[in-house]
Amino acid sequence: MKNIRISRRSLLKGAAVAAPFVIASTALGNADTPPASERVTLGHIGVGGQGGGLFREFQNCKGMQSVAVADTYKDRREAFARVIKGKIYGDFRDILARNDIDAVVIATPDHWHVPIAILAAQAKKDAYVEKPLGLTIEQDLACQKVFAENGRVFQYGTMQRSYSYMRFGCELVRSGRIGKVHAIEVTAPAGSAGGSTKEIPVPTTLNYDLWLGPAPLVPYTADRCKNPGHFFIHDYSIGYLAGWGAHPLDIMIWGNDSDQAGPITVEGTGVIPTGGLYDNVCNWDMRIQFGDGVRMTFKPGGDSTKFIGSDGWVRIWRGGIDAEPKSLLTSKIGPNDVHLIDSPNHYQNFLDSVKSRRPTVSPLDQAVRSDVISQLCDIAVRTKRKITWDSKTTTVVGDAEAAKMMHRDMRAPWTL
Repeated sequence: MKNIRISRRSLLKGAAVAAPFVIASTALGNADTPPASERVTLGHIGVGGQGGGLFREFQNCKGMQSVAVADTYKDRREAFARVIKGKIYGDFRDILARNDIDAVVIATPDHWHVPIAILAAQAKKDAYVEKPLGLTIEQDLACQKVFAENGRVFQYGTMQRSYSYMRFGCELVRSGRIGKVHAIEVTAPAGSAGGSTKEIPVPTTLNYDLWLGPAPLVPYTADRCKNPGHFFIHDYSIGYLAGWGAHPLDIMIWGNDSDQAGPITVEGTGVIPTGGLYDNVCNWDMRIQFGDGVRMTFKPGGDSTKFIGSDGWVRIWRGGIDAEPKSLLTSKIGPNDVHLIDSPNHYQNFLDSVKSRRPTVSPLDQAVRSDVISQLCDIAVRTKRKITWDSKTTTVVGDAEAAKMMHRDMRAPWTL
């Protein structure tokens, strides 16, 4: 798989072209703050709704210093850069060109996640990447390859892995407390139809061409670049199949390895809206058969993952956990049981891994596994056929048309 190749003079020149940035008064450190030389320096790429939230979360972490902000919206990047007295960039590649930045936080619209992450890894930056992962399966696999080749640390934005009850529920399942798992039920919000198709002027604060990046050049509309509008447009996303489904599907693979047991078949139905701007699958009803015999359903609903075994069940959702028998809820995970990574804080876990070079609680290989399931669901609905995925060869088999949907063309000069 080819690397992303972007012609960018500043990226090649490196940090030498970057203007100096203001260092906070605590740069030399104190009893509670390590000196700047011992801190992880962060660049923030995308500081909209989710990116702004991540920015604030990282400011509460230890052993770090945010030094730069990039966003295609001028007002956003300036506002957040003022908070940290950091350098302001209109183009993320200028952050990647700096050799004094250790890691980046990527919270752009979905279609930019993998292209920027790959460039970050090639620039020797570790990366915290918001979910979902790629726009295609091809992007997922390319990202995994480049991060492995460059030895970079990756944290996926599935912060539910840092909720203690989520970890406990998955440990119960992996420790055999509900017996042999035979079914899994996953739910996520259904998405939306609508969106204005009327062309309007591009806001003066927005670099629209860079916001689109590898996506097709199309007229600007009121709902195209807003949150959550871009989640529902196929040029930028596959909708809540992945955009929200990433959370419960990630918990599904954290608690079970059925997706690695052999070929997977995916089939089902969904609605693809027409008449408005939004054209991503919503109101889906998916049935998934894993190679070990476990059956999974994926339907609209709350953010929930339910494991059903021969001796009981465990259901985990954002905000709670339930089980049958109820005694499981007060049981203890013993020394001979399965213990998953204990991460009380998702953002601190990333920073700690950057320093230690140990795997994060949400590593890239598992991000790829859950995102592939979302991608297969999208392909199955759009082709109206059962799709078979070979997890060993990482490809769609027996259906050339469906296999082509693992790839999407990218607008020049952006390529994989």
